[in-house]
Amino acid sequence: MWYGALILVFFFTSSKLTKVGEEKKRRVDADFKDGGQRNWVQVLSNSGISTILVLIIWRVTQWEDKCLDSKSSILVTSLIGGVIGHYACCNGDTWSSELGVLSDDQPLLITTFKPVRKGTNGGVTKAGLLAAAAAGAVVGVTFVAFGFFTAKCSYNIVIKQLLAIPLSALAGLTGSLIDSLLGATLQFSGFCTVRNKVVGKPGPTVKKISGLNFLDNNAVNAVSILLTTILTSIACVYIF
Repeated sequence: MWYGALILVFFFTSSKLTKVGEEKKRRVDADFKDGGQRNWVQVLSNSGISTILVLIIWRVTQWEDKCLDSKSSILVTSLIGGVIGHYACCNGDTWSSELGVLSDDQPLLITTFKPVRKGTNGGVTKAGLLAAAAAGAVVGVTFVAFGFFTAKCSYNIVIKQLLAIPLSALAGLTGSLIDSLLGATLQFSGFCTVRNKVVGKPGPTVKKISGLNFLDNNAVNAVSILLTTILTSIACVYIF
């Protein structure tokens, strides 16, 4: 049940935030789409890893919700932690992107801390980073809230699940930072003098801002999600 809740929280909050400040985002984002529609590649990168982990969890636990408890099962704890990290990263990246671009703060390139144009891959703002942490915390709160009702664990273990909230907040922030670092180094950003916007591909009318034309946005998201999933999985084994 908690897995379904995480999916709903992620997709509901993401879809709502993509519609906030659409006119302002349209002026900044060269790839802006009305309503924030996602293609199949984006859907896969935002749910593929977690789906595999959940199928393994359900196979191991026989469809029974479990708490984060390494003493009971290191495997299940690491897998659940991976799922939490996955959605904390996805939510954090979405919130930071959708709310960060609306901020009046000047974005700073994460590798040099120099001011860059809004929409530059790897550009971060205080508002964006705070949004990423808050988005991760929401995932943690959702997991804990549903776990109280669906998982059968001892009182001490149930109370310890509250640690999933700050851990998820950290995962959301970490995922956003990894995404920004990859975006600043392995993803191209340039300013198109014709469209008067930051774009993600080189061209004759494009002046380079940062990065290499090595990864696209979907690849950056997939790598940051994978790394955050692994890091959160490991952290859960040690914390719980």
